[in-house]
Amino acid sequence: MTIKRIGVLTSGGDAPGMNACVRAVVRTARYRGIECFGIRRGWNGLISGDVVKLDEHSVAHIINRGGTILYTARSQEFMTEEGQRKAVSTCKFLGLDAIIAIGGDGTFRGAQALSRYGIAVVGVPGTIDNDIACTNYCIGFDTAANTAIECIDKLRDTMQSHERCSVVEVMGRNAGYLAMYVGLAAGATAVLVPEEQIDFQRDVIEKIRQARFNGFTHYMIVVAEGAGSAADIASRIKAEIDLDPRVTVLGHIQRGGTPTARDRVNATKMGHRAVELLLAGKTCRIVCTVHGELTDVDIDEGLSRKKSILKNEVDVLRAMTGI
Repeated sequence: MTIKRIGVLTSGGDAPGMNACVRAVVRTARYRGIECFGIRRGWNGLISGDVVKLDEHSVAHIINRGGTILYTARSQEFMTEEGQRKAVSTCKFLGLDAIIAIGGDGTFRGAQALSRYGIAVVGVPGTIDNDIACTNYCIGFDTAANTAIECIDKLRDTMQSHERCSVVEVMGRNAGYLAMYVGLAAGATAVLVPEEQIDFQRDVIEKIRQARFNGFTHYMIVVAEGAGSAADIASRIKAEIDLDPRVTVLGHIQRGGTPTARDRVNATKMGHRAVELLLAGKTCRIVCTVHGELTDVDIDEGLSRKKSILKNEVDVLRAMTGI
């Protein structure tokens, strides 16, 4: 397989570090004598031919920018056979030999579908949810976690001053990895994640009581959005122990902002690896970070895996929250 021209796109939710990955793809491709085209607005852009030629100058000074210069979108049309055939037609018309897709599991399923038509594809995990099972780390997770921690630290100042309870809802879709990580880093009173069955008395009420017995008069409850509504959790707390919690939904603020050094470096390494995989004749791969080492797995295998919260993290959390 000879690679002369590749396309790169970002799809699904944006994540800090996507621009750094796009930059790495373009610079590695140009270094290896390959033309590179940016596909704007995800799979929709591949269907409609919304592409722009990229070179060293067009990706200059984007390594520090959040979001994605290629824009992103979710494509219902690409989920259909007709949409996929249109995308393949665009690849043939433009002479694209391969596609590098940066995003989450939905993005990889799109790449998987495209590969069935003979297009070489490589996926790079970029999602603040960190819910791709075949990799320990996804681009954007570190920045999102640090953003949430900074917000919670500020909330704690006012909660402590007023001796109040705060319930903070963290993003993550149906996964609790971000909430667990943030809760541990912020020293939360309790953390609720969808992967662990919730006993409200044990996991919330008794932890608040235990904190009060230990002399604390302010409490921080971190809730993954997939584990329930922060407003509902606050209402239950008020009903059961007559505290009046303040609710904060961090929302999309977690997706924005300047990427951390960790996200920039990991994104750069992953983007470089994606191009090198294609040049080595490999396709249908997902670039992964496993135990700190960069590797890759077959896209079918990667999507078939299931990810769960690590038991040692649950054990640490229980020790830190006193129950």
